[in-house]
Amino acid sequence: MAEEQMKKEDQLFIHLVNTFVQSAWISLGKVKNPMNDALERNLDQASYYIDLMDMLQVKMKGNLSEWEEQYIIHSLSELKLNFIDEQKKGSDSSPEESEKSEDQKTEKSKTEAKTKAKKKAKKATKKRKTNT
Repeated sequence: MAEEQMKKEDQLFIHLVNTFVQSAWISLGKVKNPMNDALERNLDQASYYIDLMDMLQVKMKGNLSEWEEQYIIHSLSELKLNFIDEQKKGSDSSPEESEKSEDQKTEKSKTEAKTKAKKKAKKATKKRKTNT
């Protein structure tokens, strides 16, 4: 009975950690939110989940198996690296906004290229008229 209880507690512990990890990935905008199937980035919320996991690791030190300890360390490391990466990208833009911004830049470049091509064509036409 005691062994069965430990297995259940181990499973519940891993489930709890995975819940925080998944919530952090969603908040980082790396995984779609299952509620609305959209990528959303909220770095404050991601930081909160990372802090929760940090606290769990500190408070449970000495009470975790080697595997559980390594699991939390690995999960935290991945999240922290991705958090820093997202901070560098800028905290104000969501992944969808970044994608729209890239599309707008591409469209602007295309428009500028067309405008330059039209100007060149006009110059060439004027040159031909002048030479004739």
